[in-house]
Amino acid sequence: MENKIDVLDKGYVILQDYMGTDLSPANAARVSYDKKKESMDKKDEGLIKFLARESHFSPFRHATLQFEVYAPLMVARQWWKYVVGSSHQDNMVAWNESSRRYITEEPTFYVPEGHSWRSKPENSKQGSGEPIHFVDGMELTDELLEYIERGEKLYQRAMDNNVAPEQARLFLPAYGMYVRWYWTASLQGVTHFLNQRMKEDAQWEIQQYANAVHKLAVEKFPISIEALKE
Repeated sequence: MENKIDVLDKGYVILQDYMGTDLSPANAARVSYDKKKESMDKKDEGLIKFLARESHFSPFRHATLQFEVYAPLMVARQWWKYVVGSSHQDNMVAWNESSRRYITEEPTFYVPEGHSWRSKPENSKQGSGEPIHFVDGMELTDELLEYIERGEKLYQRAMDNNVAPEQARLFLPAYGMYVRWYWTASLQGVTHFLNQRMKEDAQWEIQQYANAVHKLAVEKFPISIEALKE
């Protein structure tokens, strides 16, 4: 079983734990009739597809997945919307993130390669257009590396001068810095994230993480994930 998928240059997604099977939402729906099954069959598959099609989502909140994610801060803050935005409809969501108030591990940064820089889209205020010229991209990569190196030196100088880590971190370039967190969500919450962040118009970086989450989740809940995605 593959439970870790590498993403971007230094990131990853790990499926740490999960609760339930595809039978869990089917049995949760059946409890209204005081019924329960011990194994899946075609009727259960049909019930799951019916529940998803008719937007009966509460049964899908009785199964959960827990992921460990290591991603740039710009990805983490987009992802965080699925904790804040889902609290009114899906209480099975939890998020615990590493903090540089307490840890001083060596900073790690996302650095796009020369061919990975994207142009601004012509007809949209957000998102990306076509890749920029490779030579221009290489120049941007070099400039970003210089910027990161300068920030790391200032951060280390502050730390060496006994500045509190919660303030010293101000010198670190924030958006590309990798952070680590645990994300636990119900089956419905995970699929809501996938439905929005696997789309072609989602930011490319978070698409890669969504693809990894999907690959790990669908191994455990193949019927429910695909039904909710549809």
